[in-house]
Amino acid sequence: MRKRDRIVSALLITPFMLVTALVLAAILNIMVQSLGYMPVFDLYDITLKYYIETLRRPEVVQSLAVSLKVSALSSAAAAAAGTLICAALVRTRKTRGAMLYTVRLPILVPHTVVALFTVAMLSQTGLFARLAYAGGMISDYTEFPAILYGTGYFGVIIAYVWKEAPFIAYFSLALMSGVSETLGEAAENLGATPFKSFMHITLPLSLPAIAKGFLIVLIFSFGGYELPMLLGATLPKAFPVYTYIEFLKPDFRLRPYSMAMNGITLILSLMMALIYAVCMKRLMKKLGGGYEG
Repeated sequence: MRKRDRIVSALLITPFMLVTALVLAAILNIMVQSLGYMPVFDLYDITLKYYIETLRRPEVVQSLAVSLKVSALSSAAAAAAGTLICAALVRTRKTRGAMLYTVRLPILVPHTVVALFTVAMLSQTGLFARLAYAGGMISDYTEFPAILYGTGYFGVIIAYVWKEAPFIAYFSLALMSGVSETLGEAAENLGATPFKSFMHITLPLSLPAIAKGFLIVLIFSFGGYELPMLLGATLPKAFPVYTYIEFLKPDFRLRPYSMAMNGITLILSLMMALIYAVCMKRLMKKLGGGYEG
């Protein structure tokens, strides 16, 4: 590589490295404060007591359970729906053009807009409730199921699936399309039905991309704040919402508790990534291929 090319490459990567350095510095600051070291407030002792006391609080455990449930259910449903969308695009050869842009549209919509859209569609005075009332299915708007703001967090899950399924479809499209156009078509030429070709060749070989997309949306939805805040129940609150409320408390000497909650989010996210890596390694070994995380 010529010297000029090296300089250009360094200049292009510098903004990314600066942002990465800032993020890492912020994470380090969070972890240090979560251990109780905040000299500006006369807190010097390094201790795990903030983690221990936080995890002993029943409301924190409830919040963690809510966030884990929402992220697991929404990510699993999004992975299934995204795989079906991707398979449909590949089968109909709509991997470019207007159809693909339509599928990508939810990815570009901000989460706050998704929340407003969900309220307009699924609330007891929303579009679906009005259609049900106009069609004689309900005699009063209060008879429409209360999907939003409930402890089941169904509205949050639906909103996440609507936004995340297209992401997984788009994320997996290149790999699934390549497999289908080579090995999949070869199998069909040898007599396999399209369904068998998809289930035994295209889908297994596309699993690494689907699984990576699943991991991304799992961690993102676990740490997501906007949708649980705008569509979730008052109690129990989702863990990111509870963390933010703790962070806003005026007594700064209590700040290590909110930082410990941020630390718990980071640790659980890393654990999810580790579990994913182990499962994918075993899966790829069963499929007879190598795996690169």
